[in-house]
Amino acid sequence: MANVFKRLTESISADLHQMLDEKEEKNPIAKLNQYMRESEKETENVRKLIERQHRLKEEYTREYYQARDMADKRRRQAEIAKTAGEMEMEQFAQQELAEYETRAERMKAMRDEMDEKLTMLEQKYEEMKHRLKDMKLKRMELMGRENAARAHYRMNQVLDEYPEKSFSRFDEMDRYIQHLEQKVNSAYYRNTFDSKIAQLEREQDKTSAN
Repeated sequence: MANVFKRLTESISADLHQMLDEKEEKNPIAKLNQYMRESEKETENVRKLIERQHRLKEEYTREYYQARDMADKRRRQAEIAKTAGEMEMEQFAQQELAEYETRAERMKAMRDEMDEKLTMLEQKYEEMKHRLKDMKLKRMELMGRENAARAHYRMNQVLDEYPEKSFSRFDEMDRYIQHLEQKVNSAYYRNTFDSKIAQLEREQDKTSAN
């Protein structure tokens, strides 16, 4: 029973993959849109990582300056304790000084390393944005070509399958326009006939009077 269920599952999975492949072949723009969405998501993830790196760099910088300031403070205190002959206080200040100097060096090294990685990430991020923009422009170009191809295909299909019907429709429209022109011209002639006759009559009266 388990083997039957496994074969059935594999068969359904194979049919599903085949259906998706056929869909991709029929609509490559949809697949391109999917790639675009994935690329935009990855670019956004990199942007968030860069923001996090900036925050970490700020923390390292803050820790570095704090450790350096404390090291300077303990150095002065050690000198004061030494001058005062307070050996125990001087020893404590020297131990603290060593701790803060070590911490400051470590924070500075980590900050410098973080700065290098951040520069590399920002360069990669800018490159990703340019690539993403190029992909969007390429998608626009492909969509334009696809639309043009679909339009040509549709026009050719109409003309190939229904040539007589298509041209007869244009002939019918042409005859209708000619009929309208004749009606307009006829109406214009009738409406202006009386005024033209009146003009001729006035001209004849002037000639007779002279």
